[in-house]
Amino acid sequence: MALLTRTLPAERSPGQEKRATRRRRSTGGRSPGEPRKIAYLYVLPAFAVYGVLVVVPFGQCVWISLFDWDGLSVARWVGLANYTEVFTDPQLRSSFLHAGVLVAFFAIIPIVTALLLTASLSRNAKLRGRTAFRTVLFLPQVIASVVVATTWSSIYSPDGMLNFVLRAVGLGPLTRPWLGDYSLALPAVGVIGSWIGVGGFLVMFMAGVQQISTDLYDAARIDGAGPVREFFAVTLPGLRGQVAVAMTLGIIGALRTFDLVYVTTHGGPGTSTSVPAYEVYHRAFVTNQVGSACAVAFTLAVLIFLVTVLVNRLDPGEQ
Repeated sequence: MALLTRTLPAERSPGQEKRATRRRRSTGGRSPGEPRKIAYLYVLPAFAVYGVLVVVPFGQCVWISLFDWDGLSVARWVGLANYTEVFTDPQLRSSFLHAGVLVAFFAIIPIVTALLLTASLSRNAKLRGRTAFRTVLFLPQVIASVVVATTWSSIYSPDGMLNFVLRAVGLGPLTRPWLGDYSLALPAVGVIGSWIGVGGFLVMFMAGVQQISTDLYDAARIDGAGPVREFFAVTLPGLRGQVAVAMTLGIIGALRTFDLVYVTTHGGPGTSTSVPAYEVYHRAFVTNQVGSACAVAFTLAVLIFLVTVLVNRLDPGEQ
């Protein structure tokens, strides 16, 4: 009888029962912890700011893209003519192709380089100066892009550091005005993007390596795996999510890059380094083709969205 008394739940007083009933009514019969509609009120201010600063201007951009407008006079309705121009104008088509070339420099090259550095640094955990090396590589991430572009413009100039080093090592015939060469100006801008991206991706991958169980490395070494096999069997699969994020950031950075091109080449020589974001600026503020600029901007936004979705879909961890 004593055991039965201890196991039976205590009866609620009338006051406790009333309070429990009020709690059930206030939550609509939901279990504790379930989301309530009032929770949306907490995120409403953020949504309001996002709507005013992003959604409304984006909608205005789409609307303006349907007009032929110079920004001052009365706009003339042209429908989808501006979007047709995006796909038929050789200059606009080439700008998107240039952005595609920059993807290799902003995403593929820095990711591969950062992975190689990560494999080396993670295998040599007691390497002296490891932290300082990572810090130096990360510095481009915290320097303003305008400063970076200005510095590299000086390096690429005819009497800059790059040509000085080539002359010093006996490779004088290779010197040239790098940003003024039609065939090399775009890769020269891409190298700047690669230099900026390596440090950020390295820090991301190093953080990911620390989350990989050391048991996997021990098992691989017991099986006789060398550095290369260990990298492809343990490190690379463990960094799958980080690589997908880095690829997304790199591709977006390549497609929307503007400041590097504006400061270093202004889209030149000719239009050899023109990219979509620079075309948006040039058409809106130089040639007064605001409707066309909005069409290019909207097309670029859609392209970035589609590429981002595609990259995330290709990541097996997101399935």
